Amino acid sequence: MATMAMAKPTASEAAVRYLITNYSPKGNKVGWLMMASILVEAWDLYSIAFVLIFIKEQYNPDPLMLGLAAAGTQGGALIGALLGGWLSDKIGRRVMFLVTMVMFIVLALAQAFVPNVAWLVVIRFLLGIPLGSDISTGYTYIMESMAKGEREVMGNRWQFMFAVGEVLTIGVIVIFLLVDMNHEMLWRVTLGLGAVPALIILIMRHDVPETAVWLVQKGRYREAKQVAREMFNDNLDMLPDQDVVVPKVSTGAFLADLKKDPIRWRATVYGWIACFMQASEFSTFAFYLPVLFAMVGVSSILGNNLVTMALFAFAALSGWVGPLLTPKIGHRGISIAGFSIVLVSLLVAAFALYTDNKMLLPFAAAAMLWGHYWDASNCMTIPTMVAKPKYRGTASGFAYMFVKLPSFLAIFLFPSLFAAIGQANATLFVAVFPLIGLLAAIFILPEVYGYEND
Repeated sequence: MATMAMAKPTASEAAVRYLITNYSPKGNKVGWLMMASILVEAWDLYSIAFVLIFIKEQYNPDPLMLGLAAAGTQGGALIGALLGGWLSDKIGRRVMFLVTMVMFIVLALAQAFVPNVAWLVVIRFLLGIPLGSDISTGYTYIMESMAKGEREVMGNRWQFMFAVGEVLTIGVIVIFLLVDMNHEMLWRVTLGLGAVPALIILIMRHDVPETAVWLVQKGRYREAKQVAREMFNDNLDMLPDQDVVVPKVSTGAFLADLKKDPIRWRATVYGWIACFMQASEFSTFAFYLPVLFAMVGVSSILGNNLVTMALFAFAALSGWVGPLLTPKIGHRGISIAGFSIVLVSLLVAAFALYTDNKMLLPFAAAAMLWGHYWDASNCMTIPTMVAKPKYRGTASGFAYMFVKLPSFLAIFLFPSLFAAIGQANATLFVAVFPLIGLLAAIFILPEVYGYEND
């Protein structure tokens, strides 16, 4: 019986396949430059947790406004993730990551001069839009600029960068406390300082080219060849020397395309679930650790900050080790291990709160952060990696939406849950999230380490 011959790939398809399966000598440098923006996000998202007490001291807002001030950036990032991912596919990766840094610099400085909490809420919501956009764009760039295996290790380092950003943030606040800085000046300077690393990153990113994969997808072959020569030392001889007009891609076809491949579909669904669960476990228990420590009397404000800084330094080690283990145990292995550790740690933390064991609580929190920085490491990597290049920005932004939605809701509502059912019961409730994540890792996630997609 005659068999149907497979269609010969077009020059564009051949070039994309070639680019995403070959090593880029500058890939690590580019990857770290994209990851660096997470320092900016970590600074802004979590510095507010350590200065809320001073904002409350000055303005005495009602709990709703205070919760919105803390969660506003997460709400804006939800919009930024969807809009930024879509625009990244439409107008390019480079334009988006430059625009987002400029927006962040302006808005980070603006929040340092707000006259009241209402304006702080507005500015922080707007600030979240470039933050959410930059993460989705950065992941897309990494997946198109590094070789398989290496791109996954780099993508999984986002939690390490978050931990480094959190340690730096707490360290600066501790210094301000030690020099007895005026509390109003302290929170304003802390929030405004986020513009400094953003400016540095903008300068360093200025000469980073558009990805060759995106240029090929858009039919801009001459630019693609030039970028490939600079980044890969390759002329992409399979492409003609003139540009071509390519049909526009329907973003609405993204989900329909995913469902055609069971492996990509299951991996993406797991990524969405993992994004939601890891964000929920962190934005409830871990985000409010300084508040929790103060409520149960672990130490003074300065002491609680020092304890929290030590915990996040420990978490940074976990964020570094996890990606290095991923090539050995795969995405399933790191996910199962991470969610398992978080689940057990939260149960121990709840026990410590039930029994008023203040000494046990920081150790349970340390274990929880170690596991969290593993289970959260690949939830953005997997959906972005398995997506087809023409949908990659959309896929990354869509996945990040599942991080920002629970983050906004949890940061906004968890203090009310604390007040309604108590710290111990609230912590026990949070254990539901890693349990769901663990079940998803076991029963939904296929092993996709080294997955190739064109």
